[in-house]
Amino acid sequence: MPPKRSPLAPAVAPVLPPIAGARLSALACGIRYKERRDLCLFAFDPGTTIAGVFTRSLTAGAPVEWCKAALKGKSARAFLVNSGNSNAFTGRVGRRAAKITAGATAKLLGCKPSEVFVASTGVIGEPLPYERIVGAMPDLIAGATPDGWQGAAEAIMTTDTFPKLATRGARIGNAEVTINGVAKGSGMIAPDMATMLAFCATDAAIPAPILQKLLADGNAKSFNCITVDSDTSTSDTLLLAATGKAGNKRPKSPGDALLREFKAALDELLLDLALQIVKDGEGAQKFVEVAVTGAANAGAARRIGLAIANSPLVKTAIAGQDANWGRIVMAVGKSGERADRDKLQVRIGGKLVAKNGGRAPDYDETPVAAHMKGQEIKIEVELGLGKGRATVWTCDLTHGYIDINGSYRS
Repeated sequence: MPPKRSPLAPAVAPVLPPIAGARLSALACGIRYKERRDLCLFAFDPGTTIAGVFTRSLTAGAPVEWCKAALKGKSARAFLVNSGNSNAFTGRVGRRAAKITAGATAKLLGCKPSEVFVASTGVIGEPLPYERIVGAMPDLIAGATPDGWQGAAEAIMTTDTFPKLATRGARIGNAEVTINGVAKGSGMIAPDMATMLAFCATDAAIPAPILQKLLADGNAKSFNCITVDSDTSTSDTLLLAATGKAGNKRPKSPGDALLREFKAALDELLLDLALQIVKDGEGAQKFVEVAVTGAANAGAARRIGLAIANSPLVKTAIAGQDANWGRIVMAVGKSGERADRDKLQVRIGGKLVAKNGGRAPDYDETPVAAHMKGQEIKIEVELGLGKGRATVWTCDLTHGYIDINGSYRS
């Protein structure tokens, strides 16, 4: 039985427009799931530049290692992605699987294997049945079309309850450009340099080094500011391909004024996808924003925010609709960052609940309790120490998370 759709899922999924120079396809090849698509291809025209960020996990999977090496070539002709098996902690067999599937794709597309970026998501430690992928490649390539974004988004899902898609438009000089993206993620979500899996493409003409800087900056403000369960995946991969078909004037640096609108649109798209992942957190019933201000610096603010967002006690209180603000104070104190009890202020749903080292003098739990019953929860923490600020996003922790992960392999 497919999982019940998250109550936080968007009411309507966007229909992504074609990206000139990009074609997509998806099909079922029986990697793990029965009678559902589990393999997809993003095929790009020659001249496409590439950027990527990846997990810093020390047990990263073979596809991540392959992509890190391939990124040095600064060009891409394809992303090949499977779900159901992460090809992680699979040793030489896993590395061979990545090499063989990239090579088979490259042969059919007429490009170098290093221009094929592979990604896998699913169970850790199981050998990838790569022969099924190789056998499906002719049909996968033959079926690639410019409007295949929905199918690709569905094919990369594991415990996700809905496909995650986003699109934005922008101008670079006098040229109109488009950015599309898809992502997957529901559990094992605490990115460290990237997201679980996310694949984006644009028709803009942007050199690879500049594209890399834009992607890394956007990632830092989006995927690296979300958490579901504090666990960083072995497979985290975020890729952005630029086909160059829009005909825009090429920017000379990441700070080029030509890129101002494009950068804002890319940042919006990445944050859109990241927040969709949080809203599909395993068992999630509530979406939570944690805003931290007045920290010693921005890094400290982010770490304090994540300490709150990752706290099982905070997350279960939210799930139980319990206005237990003392757990927020606890999480600030355990973060390892500078904090002064007597300068700390905490707000829930905009209502001041704590200041000057204790409960706010006029604290009334009635409106706070009402806020906790909603689907979107906002927590604000002011440290009173400096100008550092950050916002992170998470979800509540319910019994549904246990149900999903307790039976993930069965």
